[in-house]
Amino acid sequence: MQAFTEHTGLVAPMDRSNVDTDQIIPKQFLKRIERTGFGKFLFFDWRFLDDGSDNPEFELNRPEYAGASILLARRNFGCGSSREHAPWALADYGFRVILAPSFADIFFNNCFKNGLLPIRLDEAVVDDLFRRAAAHPGYRLAVDLEKLAITDEFGLSLAFEVDDFRRQCLLEGLDDIGLTLANEARIAQYERSRGIG
Repeated sequence: MQAFTEHTGLVAPMDRSNVDTDQIIPKQFLKRIERTGFGKFLFFDWRFLDDGSDNPEFELNRPEYAGASILLARRNFGCGSSREHAPWALADYGFRVILAPSFADIFFNNCFKNGLLPIRLDEAVVDDLFRRAAAHPGYRLAVDLEKLAITDEFGLSLAFEVDDFRRQCLLEGLDDIGLTLANEARIAQYERSRGIG
């Protein structure tokens, strides 16, 4: 998993509440067994028209948000079924950070396990970020996981919280497998003591 220390990126505002995992990655794309290649299907039903062309009304299709890596959303982002494909699709598309007032629990946990940083912020703060993104075309944020700080070029300075364990895993780029392999020597020693290895 790619480590996360700090990230500066273009913000894509998605002014929608209750965005569920079926909207993030529709069910017809869940047959793939790889963890990559899902980005092209992200928000598929919103991004594309029935004839397969881009939907010009959808936020991510607007030229000013091309290459965005920070998603600004409303409350209860990632609700619905508990598919890990949702963070896979967001990460594969290029997102590293998701800012919202609240997230569905399973989606929130899956983000950390897949190198995405979901940050919960008060609704008033999120409202302010939407205003800033509207007022400043090409709006960018800098997110520093070591300092637990979010800044912009216009004087914004926000603190955020992340559980210490999750923070350390992201800083070191450790998913569940990586955490296990970090103890490989101790596991091997235990197996030898039991006559297993």
